[in-house]
Amino acid sequence: MELKDTIRSIPNFPEPGIIFRDITTLLKDGQALSAAITAMEETLRGVEFDYVVGPESRGFIFGVPLAVALKKGFIPARKPGKLPCATVSKSYDLEYGSNTIEVHADAIKPGDKIVLVDDLLATGGTARALCDLVEEMGGKVVKAIFLIELADLNGRQKLSGLDVSSVVVY
Repeated sequence: MELKDTIRSIPNFPEPGIIFRDITTLLKDGQALSAAITAMEETLRGVEFDYVVGPESRGFIFGVPLAVALKKGFIPARKPGKLPCATVSKSYDLEYGSNTIEVHADAIKPGDKIVLVDDLLATGGTARALCDLVEEMGGKVVKAIFLIELADLNGRQKLSGLDVSSVVVY
């Protein structure tokens, strides 16, 4: 199965000149969804880690089943004000503004080895912020896995020095 064939491309969304890669068509196809999780899991062969961290919300979609398949815990990274206990946060710049990501302050301990999982690597801002947050908490991101990578946006440059895998590259 070619996963790229299950991802719908929508031209001129959200603005002219952009091609939006819509994963809802992949998510709806049970075989494609299973193949995507399996492909992500295969990138982790031989990687030692303690937890999967995924940013809200599509990082949850792929991170949780990956964590379950590998019998690892999952740590949600959320938007401000969504987690009920004390949090640690990191703000970062986007193309059009800024954002902040948070995890529970007790979620990552010094020495924890983390795999970051998300649906999309574009400019790398969210992933870089999450890596920085994990490191500030004493953890180490040992790998980052994305379903889709938009290579022309050079997100890998923000993650230089990190083991990065993408299942589908545009």
